[in-house]
Amino acid sequence: MAASPGARALAPERGARECILEPLSLPERPGGVAAVEESPSVPCIFCEEYSLLAEQDQLLKHMIIEHKFVIADLKLIADFRRYILYWKKRFTEQPITDFCSVIRTNSKAPLEEQDNYFLLCDVLLEDRLLREQLQQKRLREILEQQQREREDTSFHSICMFCDKEFTGNRSVLFNHMARDHAFNVGLPDNIVHCNEFLDALQKKLDKLQCLYCEKTFRDKNTLKDHMRKKQHRRVNAKNRDYDRFYVINYLEFGKSWEEVQSEDDRELLDNLEEDWSDWEEHPVCAVCLFCEKQADTTEKLCLHMKETHGFDLLKIKAEHGLKFYQQVKLVNFIRREIHQCRCYNCKEKFQSKTELINHMEMTKHITFLPAQSTWDQPQYYFPTYENDTLLCTLSDDEDELTAKDRSEEVPVISEDISNLEALKQSSVLNQLLREENIN
Repeated sequence: MAASPGARALAPERGARECILEPLSLPERPGGVAAVEESPSVPCIFCEEYSLLAEQDQLLKHMIIEHKFVIADLKLIADFRRYILYWKKRFTEQPITDFCSVIRTNSKAPLEEQDNYFLLCDVLLEDRLLREQLQQKRLREILEQQQREREDTSFHSICMFCDKEFTGNRSVLFNHMARDHAFNVGLPDNIVHCNEFLDALQKKLDKLQCLYCEKTFRDKNTLKDHMRKKQHRRVNAKNRDYDRFYVINYLEFGKSWEEVQSEDDRELLDNLEEDWSDWEEHPVCAVCLFCEKQADTTEKLCLHMKETHGFDLLKIKAEHGLKFYQQVKLVNFIRREIHQCRCYNCKEKFQSKTELINHMEMTKHITFLPAQSTWDQPQYYFPTYENDTLLCTLSDDEDELTAKDRSEEVPVISEDISNLEALKQSSVLNQLLREENIN
């Protein structure tokens, strides 16, 4: 087959990122926005054919056979339905050859026996930006959903092993199952759609099916003995049905948690032969938002920023009621503006960082934040500096900044802050920050 790329980007400018999903928010179909957004069906890009979202392969087959249209790297599309709706609208505005590469089959055969297939892929800048925006949107939705579940105090569920009832926060149930039944689902801080996850596990047990090897047994006692003797007290990591319940699977589309983990393992194996005998541990230091000052505790750094620059991070957090992810976005926003020598209040740019800080301190622009809509954006989930230790010390509760080790009687599960330092080092957000910077 001979390929002649005809892809042409229509949104090359950086600002196009902000509006590229706008047609998806207001689809022009009978029944209004709600009807389209809630529909489980996905339309064909070229005709009135529809398929259920769960049966997207049928739609793809239809578009290949009937319209000779192919979409590349489907696993890298975070939201297939929004992706299709976007291109359905765009193809009504301009010819398909403005966007797609044309692949001619049987190029050496007579003209009447040749066929042209159209390939849509992320070589086209507009397509790549769309995929990135859909991924960020999906990741933001998942993190917001996870945050709501972590803060939810109306949780109610029954232990699947002893029928004991639990109310309050979901971590109470996970603590109980880990402590009393040695059942481990991984870090609760990595779980999303918790109720659906627990329902899926309960349905397997109701069918007398082992949660790990997924074999079926004749009665409940036999199943219980099997899981106890074989130490099958965890979920089957190979079962892709569980992927949607773990945040790590939303970090980078196209890679499963196993691939992400194997990359980390390969990096460790590559370093096995290094000599660590002379390695000395140094205290981890966080850097000031406005100068090069470093401190080995958050309290010292916050005090420095307050006394030297007039920026009270703890006061701002308390006054605005900032949650953990909002603090992360605020820090990354300030880092980026300072790096670009731009005042985050008046947007004036300076030739050097020193001139910028002098301006912000004299005008008191350093003290007050711009509108929350300016910095509370999904792009600020990712760090300006990959080694920004300050991000690892942020917390939901101001008292946690000075918290010491809690009672050893409480199981160490990340959501319980029984070991805050472990939470900081193993949080899902830290994994997100590391993976995004690697890319």
